[in-house]
Amino acid sequence: MNPYILVLYYTRYGATGKMARLIARGVEQAEGMEARVRTVPAVSPATEQTEPETPTEGAVYCTESDLRECAGLIVGSPTRFGNMAAALKYFIDGTGSIWGSGDLVDKPVATFTSTSSMHGGQETTLLTMALPLLHHGMIYCGIPYTEPALRTTTTGGTPYGASHLAQAGGSNEISEDEAVLCKALGRRVAEIARKLS
Repeated sequence: MNPYILVLYYTRYGATGKMARLIARGVEQAEGMEARVRTVPAVSPATEQTEPETPTEGAVYCTESDLRECAGLIVGSPTRFGNMAAALKYFIDGTGSIWGSGDLVDKPVATFTSTSSMHGGQETTLLTMALPLLHHGMIYCGIPYTEPALRTTTTGGTPYGASHLAQAGGSNEISEDEAVLCKALGRRVAEIARKLS
């Protein structure tokens, strides 16, 4: 089995899920690397799991072994006041045993997000998603300005990671530049993971 990059995300209206699939395509452009796309269940206001054990559509839920055994990780969430969504935070908060074992140390990690407004917290969400993963000892990867789309985008895309201006309810389609940057981020993390291994 080839090493894989785990593309882990939470989505509410589907925009972040579309980004995850583009990122996975970028991962698979790297020789010898596979993408494993996983999601997390929604949580209730009481921070309890509210979804069935197996989703009825889309990516399956992430398991502890998916996370432990990945060669690299790319995490995505819609913005929630400049931070990741509660469902993803709840999942990450439960990774203490992985932190204790050091299974993610020295593996590359990147982040991606979607927002309903241009100034909805894309960059802060990307960076705050990285914080717990830095505690895991992971190596953060952004998008370098050698990617031409980073200089031409008028919607999403930052040096901190891929982003998308989704508009309210996810009505905006992913722009050409945003799609290019999603694939570039996936390819970059996969290539770095291959070099590190």
